[in-house]
Amino acid sequence: MSGPPNVDTLRESLAAQGVHTLIAQFTDLHGVAKGKYVPLDQLRTLVETGAGFSGPSIAGTGLPRMGPRSEYYGRGDMATARALPWMPGYARLACDGFVAGQPFDGCPRQVLRRQVARLAERGWTLQTGIEPEFFLLRRTERGFAPADAQDRLDKPSYDLKSLPRRREFLHELATGLQACGLHVFQIDHEDAHGQYELNFLHAEALTSADHLMLFKLAAHTLAEQHGLVFSMMPKPFANQPGSGMHFHVSLWSGERCLFDGPEGDTTMRHFIGGVLAHSAGLAALAAPTVNSYKRLVVGESLSGTSWAPAYVAHGPNNRTALVRTLAGRFEWRLPDASANPYLATAGLIAAGLDGIAKRTDPGPSCTDDLFEQPLAALRARGIGVLPQSLGEAVEALQADTVLCEALGITLAQEFIEAKRAEWIAYARHVSDWEMQHYGDLF
Repeated sequence: MSGPPNVDTLRESLAAQGVHTLIAQFTDLHGVAKGKYVPLDQLRTLVETGAGFSGPSIAGTGLPRMGPRSEYYGRGDMATARALPWMPGYARLACDGFVAGQPFDGCPRQVLRRQVARLAERGWTLQTGIEPEFFLLRRTERGFAPADAQDRLDKPSYDLKSLPRRREFLHELATGLQACGLHVFQIDHEDAHGQYELNFLHAEALTSADHLMLFKLAAHTLAEQHGLVFSMMPKPFANQPGSGMHFHVSLWSGERCLFDGPEGDTTMRHFIGGVLAHSAGLAALAAPTVNSYKRLVVGESLSGTSWAPAYVAHGPNNRTALVRTLAGRFEWRLPDASANPYLATAGLIAAGLDGIAKRTDPGPSCTDDLFEQPLAALRARGIGVLPQSLGEAVEALQADTVLCEALGITLAQEFIEAKRAEWIAYARHVSDWEMQHYGDLF
């Protein structure tokens, strides 16, 4: 189908695929899919007016409980309409938030749209390839455990003994996403017990974020059908590596990659310079939970192995740096699996454009293993470290005017308030660890 379909054509196409119900899906502040079911015959209303929601019932809107601005409308983007093989009869449309007839600045998808528009003003587009890592878990009397009780290797990466035990779920997930237009090109077992990664082809930034949300919808539903729990918690187990969600990033002008060639190398260096300069504030968007900072540790991890970056640096094919540079693109290794893809991408664009505008120097490339270097030696080389707690990251975000302007007044305020409250609640919680260590010590 070339170009966006009109409403009648799309309705007929979906009906021919057996669709009777639309899922009007939007994404809240925390990157969680929300929405409602809408009969197919209401497609025109969904895309022109939107499905109505109580604004204050949605996390992070800051909308009042009364008056015209209490209503949140999710307008379906027809370009995202896809029949869902794992839910026959249903099709999902990603929605943009509107309030009082205007784009709502507290909608994460609208935030990303604004940054994409800044690129478009220059004739540019950003391509991202998002690589989600995730756990498949089971519930036990003691909490969560890896779903596969036989998955016990000391080094389970790429294990072809445990991977077949989850082949039915993984196959249904891959084929379902492919039927929705995502080009899945590999699946593997990752570094932790019960941990996997599924990769799909890069796309324009907004489309890529939409794809990530569709992946999560599919994975949650299919995992439940298989009696499993799908989890994108960054670090479920202290003694196991956590889940990242790395972004492969390239900048384009039409068919020309702006990161290619000598001139492109300069553009990429300045873009990376901006990303590194704003890395402390970006951490709040890309690693947005208290649990995230059990993954982003400086020094030896309790798991004994970690691919999570802690050092603000870049290097050619260097997975120990925050930014891994490759031919015509770079890998941004900060985001973890809990990141809201719209907010993380919006922050990335804002930081990169700021770096290009200011011709920010990212510093020398690092070709050594930064995990093996003493912290004092890294500091002597001018290599900083990422925030080591959500509290630090939120303070850095609040102080970063470039990122806060990119988020907009409403979303920046709501995000900072929510995450500061999350950090305070966590910091004041008395854990089992504390009772075990201090209960009868003094």
